[in-house]
Amino acid sequence: MFEYKGIKIRWLGHDSFSIVGNIKIITDPYKITKQEKADLILISHNHFDHLSIEDLKNISTEDTTIVAANECIDVLKGFAFKEKIGISPGEEKIVQGIKIRATRAYNVDKINPETKKPFHPKEDNKIGFLIDLNGTTIYHTGDTDLIPEMSDLKPDIALVPVSGTYVMTANEAAKAVDRIKPKIVIPMHFGTIVGSKKDAQNFKQLIKSCEVQILTKE
Repeated sequence: MFEYKGIKIRWLGHDSFSIVGNIKIITDPYKITKQEKADLILISHNHFDHLSIEDLKNISTEDTTIVAANECIDVLKGFAFKEKIGISPGEEKIVQGIKIRATRAYNVDKINPETKKPFHPKEDNKIGFLIDLNGTTIYHTGDTDLIPEMSDLKPDIALVPVSGTYVMTANEAAKAVDRIKPKIVIPMHFGTIVGSKKDAQNFKQLIKSCEVQILTKE
């Protein structure tokens, strides 16, 4: 667990984090092993390891709001929640008093050998999130490569994938940090499907411009 200005961030594995300020936010819940209940759930795209109905059933209540990429909205059914809100890249919404802006997330050179198309095509409008929580800005990049849209976002905290294959490699993620300009960066997207802690450690060694926190899965 990492704490910054009263905000507690726990890594739940893969791209999933518990972010707790005045409310509890969970991002991209997947194979969450602990008992968790979220006030607000953010879903970046429709792949099974980010949009998991089983996990959503376990962490949602009748008071939970879900904000998700538009491609996810029709799939969100069959479990309890208060409301579901679709969002597109560039859109900004205020939800439960929290400002959320959707950012672009896509591949430029990670190609699916079966479809011959990117795993995360730009035209799908998959997203990341800029979250303004208690005056602290947290950037969850989603599943993405190094892209121009992440330039000079200057969040307090950035959550970036480092495993390669479907997302940035450790080297590419380090270049992304130079572009994003966060104060603190936390690596993600390793240890579940692809990538290992070694990717996170390699990433940390490359970063000179800000603090790096490698979290242990909780």
